[in-house]
Amino acid sequence: MLLYLTAWLAQFDSGFNVFRYLTLRAILGVLTALMIALLIGRPMIRRLRAYKIGQTVRDDGPQSHLSKTGTPTMGGALLLVAIGISSLLWADLANRYVWIALLTTLAFGAIGLVDDYKKLVMRDPRGLAARWKYFWQTIAGFAAAAALYMSAASPAETALLIPYTKNLALQLGPWFILLTYFVIVGSSNAVNLTDGLDGLAIMPTVLVAGALAVFVYAAGHSEIASYLLIPHIPDVGELVVFCGALVGAGLGFLWFNAYPAQVFMGDVGALALGAALGVVAVAARQELVLFVMGGVFVMETLSVMLQVMSFKLTGRRIFRMAPLHHHFELKGWPEPRVIVRFWILTVVLVLIGLASLKIR
Repeated sequence: MLLYLTAWLAQFDSGFNVFRYLTLRAILGVLTALMIALLIGRPMIRRLRAYKIGQTVRDDGPQSHLSKTGTPTMGGALLLVAIGISSLLWADLANRYVWIALLTTLAFGAIGLVDDYKKLVMRDPRGLAARWKYFWQTIAGFAAAAALYMSAASPAETALLIPYTKNLALQLGPWFILLTYFVIVGSSNAVNLTDGLDGLAIMPTVLVAGALAVFVYAAGHSEIASYLLIPHIPDVGELVVFCGALVGAGLGFLWFNAYPAQVFMGDVGALALGAALGVVAVAARQELVLFVMGGVFVMETLSVMLQVMSFKLTGRRIFRMAPLHHHFELKGWPEPRVIVRFWILTVVLVLIGLASLKIR
């Protein structure tokens, strides 16, 4: 929105041309989203507390969590507001990638909002029935995948790039839609499963989003893409602004979500953030790198799958409790230790993912 305003003002003062640069708008996107999150965070927490929209804690989990009962939840709405406003202000609204990413994020956020509302406001412990949750996730995931596929202008935009190899990519054709669906929905639910401790999910999300900003910028710049031997995808670089908004909003939310948390994001935030990471990774053709950089999300998801499978097949549990972060808590790790060590692991994995730009 402001891009058009500054373009008009540039005819009177050439200094406004500086806002054409992606890097500047990405920085402004970070700062704007951060400022919005910090400004509305405390009033939102007070409103959630006034309406008694608080967390219900299971009594079969770590006993230290019982003190979190009643902590305001659905704070992920703060993330959606900050990301949405910042993106609309600083991104090029004529860019298809921006709209696909933004609408996908909001769609998954809406699904999470309904689930949270039913659980926390209507006091239905089941929330949105699983079949309906996955039904709407499927609709939103396939819609995003179809939009990316039908608007693709070159074969590179629908090929699966194999990281750490030179010029190896698999042409997917229509199978691109199925892969994209699994990436977006899988990433959404993986972040949701990880969101179980104060700040555990949001910081890895911020780190991965920051790394994805590097990938979309490189892919959208013809000379850099050619130098790094990655597919050049015109216009995808505009997602740098969206990633910046995600980073800023995430840092603002972490201000209130850091241990001990004043607010939890709920499904409205977790499902949306995961979908946002998934759709950006697909747009940049870095689905497999997302699997590496989001290794914490992957481990949390696999721990749940293995736990359920083992219990059904053998009647035994592999972990003391799933997802994985609860297993370490029950082993005696204090919550802050689990959180920080998972953050450290994410930093390492993000660096490994970024190394794919040069290791070929």
